[in-house]
Amino acid sequence: MRKAVLITGCSTGIGRATALAFARAGLPTYASARRLETIEDLAAAGCRLLQLDVTDEVSMARAVATVEAEWGSVGALINNAGYAESAPLEEVTMAAIQRQFDTNVFGLLRLCQLVLPRMRELGTGTIVNVGSIGGLITAPAAGAYPMTKYALEALSDALRIEVRGFGIHVVLLEPDGVRTQFPVTAAATTPRAVPGPYDRLKDSHSKVLASSYRDGARGLLSPEAVADVAVRAVTSTRPRARYRIGLQARFAPALRRLAGDRGWDSLMARMFPA
Repeated sequence: MRKAVLITGCSTGIGRATALAFARAGLPTYASARRLETIEDLAAAGCRLLQLDVTDEVSMARAVATVEAEWGSVGALINNAGYAESAPLEEVTMAAIQRQFDTNVFGLLRLCQLVLPRMRELGTGTIVNVGSIGGLITAPAAGAYPMTKYALEALSDALRIEVRGFGIHVVLLEPDGVRTQFPVTAAATTPRAVPGPYDRLKDSHSKVLASSYRDGARGLLSPEAVADVAVRAVTSTRPRARYRIGLQARFAPALRRLAGDRGWDSLMARMFPA
């Protein structure tokens, strides 16, 4: 039986590219977003469209029920929806932190809970969580987003062992920076109260972000590169637990370990003068 694939956060970036990649691969593909009008064009590519807000229990349950009614099960869940809060931790509001975790972690976990019962009954299924290099290394002035991606590391490790006996695979993608709207969203969340004690740090962070995501920046991945790995993981009979995508995702964690805390802090201080 062909796996029906449910993908969250398909309005832009990785989610959109992943929906198109699965549709091209010939799998029944359900592209979802909070607002259907943002993904209407994906129907022409062969995607089925669903309204799904990962912070809304009703919309999550309805989306899963729709796929199960039409295909018997969500054969593969791609947890892609997410965004970045960008602020020094003293300045980020608790409401913003709550929204960040609601979207990037709690909604993801709830979707896993919703699809797992039917996956267990059938003895098959794949869950792909879209993590980040931010779950491997952390920079200053952007701690909230890596907090959620570190959480996905633990969540994926625990869940993978818990469900493997039921024939279900859990995969974590850990991509480098991807050419998406990520820096625009992150910049929009940065508090701009002036004057403030972290003004220089925020300026440094903004410059590094702009440089890292500029057109032609070295090492920047395309959304399609991540999408292709997601398809490979779902269609493999023995997918890997983790896929580190891009040079920085493979080598930066090793540099972090070799440098130690003092060495890493010194490097970050040079990159982000405060």
